[in-house]
Amino acid sequence: MKRIAKAHWNGTLQEGQGEISTQSNVLNETQYSFKTRFADGIGTNPEELIAAAHAGCFSMALSATLAHHNVSAGDIFTTATLDLDMQALSITSIHLDLRASVIEGVEESTFSEIAEGAKAHCIISKALNVPITLSVVYV
Repeated sequence: MKRIAKAHWNGTLQEGQGEISTQSNVLNETQYSFKTRFADGIGTNPEELIAAAHAGCFSMALSATLAHHNVSAGDIFTTATLDLDMQALSITSIHLDLRASVIEGVEESTFSEIAEGAKAHCIISKALNVPITLSVVYV
């Protein structure tokens, strides 16, 4: 299986602009620029897209891992916060904030262990070479 995304950039780093598109057309010539990446601007940026991908991947991995443990997932809300070191121009870490409810009862400590396992096995987690932390709110 292959997934495809395309980017077009025109101009200098600070004055240029570009568009990002995905195979599914969910992103279709979506604007990105220096301002959307390093300041406030209208559009997206690569780091935001990595955080979104990580939040989505982890949520799905958690649902699958819960099912593997014969636990039905309720609502899973994940916020991924990516830290970007502007001096080193490097992603330094990602923190996942999880808020979840479970339909079938499971102990909170067991749930946290399952969530840690999902974090470790999430495809995006495995693709990233940065520390990934997780906090869990179990409701």
